[in-house]
Amino acid sequence: MNKELRERAAAAGKPLMDFILQRIHDLELQTGVKRTIFAACPNSLQVIRAALKSAKRCEAPVKFAATLNQVDLDGGYTGLNQREFVQTIREHARILNVTSPVIVAIDHGGPWLKDLHAREKWPYADTLEAVKRSFEAAIAAGYDLIHVDPTIDITLPTGKTIAIDLVADRTLELIEHCEMFRRSKHHQPIAYEVGTEEVHGGLADLSVFSRFLELLKAGLQLRGLSSVWPCFVVGKVGTDLHTTTFDSQTARNLTRIASAYGSVIKGHYSDNVSNPEDYPLAGMGAANIGPEFTEMEYEGLIGLERIQEDLFREGKLAKPVRMKELLWKTVIASGRWRKWLRNGESGEDFYAISPDRQSWLVKTGCRYIWEDPEIVAARTRLCKNLALYGVDGEFLVESHIESAMDKYFYRFNLAGLNRLL
Repeated sequence: MNKELRERAAAAGKPLMDFILQRIHDLELQTGVKRTIFAACPNSLQVIRAALKSAKRCEAPVKFAATLNQVDLDGGYTGLNQREFVQTIREHARILNVTSPVIVAIDHGGPWLKDLHAREKWPYADTLEAVKRSFEAAIAAGYDLIHVDPTIDITLPTGKTIAIDLVADRTLELIEHCEMFRRSKHHQPIAYEVGTEEVHGGLADLSVFSRFLELLKAGLQLRGLSSVWPCFVVGKVGTDLHTTTFDSQTARNLTRIASAYGSVIKGHYSDNVSNPEDYPLAGMGAANIGPEFTEMEYEGLIGLERIQEDLFREGKLAKPVRMKELLWKTVIASGRWRKWLRNGESGEDFYAISPDRQSWLVKTGCRYIWEDPEIVAARTRLCKNLALYGVDGEFLVESHIESAMDKYFYRFNLAGLNRLL
């Protein structure tokens, strides 16, 4: 299925993501059924495998949206560069006999959106050059889509928002660079996504949103890139790391504007959203979910530890693994939790933060430390302890993650889509 769709997209001269979205649009005209593409942020191997298994079970396409913090030339926190990431997906799709269409993408690619660049306060020229090299590596590795997101500028005074004209100029520069590289190396056409990073505010004002798209259209024409247009525009639709309600009316307003340009709206931070079934009804083209799956992986491991504790109390194990204790210690020591502090929370004393927030910071922060050697070793020992009594630990953890993913495939009306594409 994946190979056949790619061949049909190539024959039509379209990137795979654009081709699938066009087929979804055509099907909507025939059946009235609206659909929203599900994009998983691949923050661990278990999330990758779970997404592939869920897509296979639901007979639906799946998109992987990897940030430069997760996957990059330096390995990111998953330990994978762009080529290794694509090969890992292909390898596990083959092992699991997955034939669903798989879209591989960069998520939030832009200056200072890689934590290292922001933390070390890289000059604009340096972070821009690094982003361009990352984009080139992604194109060469066979990525299908790049999210171009130059909406952050750490050189601006505190509280000042980057001008929309500058966002448009930087977006155009990065798209032009990608296209020049892609064409010079004869790589496949790729799709684009543009728009804001919701954590720092965004294109919520409709007039600003419209101006951005108009600047983008004019700029691409001026550069001789009229045939290139982003299929996704990120919209601020009520969801972020700390809210779980999707704003259908705002989504409809943004969708109306974007559709006039030939784009659909993409929602980010859709984790644990309370009304996922409203996404397709509002015309949303796609939605990203990521930290939720880290939480599910964490909870799955804690569940394994509880099984282990039962075995230990029954005298069946000599030495249990203290998984929860180790996860907390490693996340806190990493310091990565400080990125997600709210106003008034201390970055000096983790335990001065409220217990509920401590728990959330550890759960979401686990994505940064899954590949820590001590965590990998402890996880292996935990699963070996359970395997002595016929318990497949990693299967249970992946199944726990899959249960959350299945919800999105069904609520987004994607189940069975493969047969229609």
